[in-house]
Amino acid sequence: QVQLMESGGGSVQVGGSLRLSCTASGYTNSQYVMAWFRLTPGKKRESIATVEREGVAVIDPNGSTQYADPVTDRFTISKDDAKNMLYLEMNALTPEDTAMYYCAAKRNYARALWPGYALNPLEYEYWGQGTQVTVSS
Repeated sequence: QVQLMESGGGSVQVGGSLRLSCTASGYTNSQYVMAWFRLTPGKKRESIATVEREGVAVIDPNGSTQYADPVTDRFTISKDDAKNMLYLEMNALTPEDTAMYYCAAKRNYARALWPGYALNPLEYEYWGQGTQVTVSS
């Protein structure tokens, strides 16, 4: 059974940094596209509201990455296939980054990183439970 578990969230001041981790089990993430999403305060939290989750960053089995515009040059996604781990290094955090952050995975396919697919939450099959990040001024 595929399972994802996030860790590393917490509270940080504006301008600070955090590193999120995601532990994957039940499959080998070298064959999967892995991504981070976030759900900002005020959004619906029911599972049917997956569409409300904002794509943050994605990495494919070859290590190719894409980022959402708001986090480009501040966040870095990486993975360690040997350990089945996914990471998100977040720097220069702002209050707008406050959210529940989710790790997600989908099987790799030809269009996996195409626009409309790469950071579309509806394309992802597996999700973690989330880890909260709070940025305060």
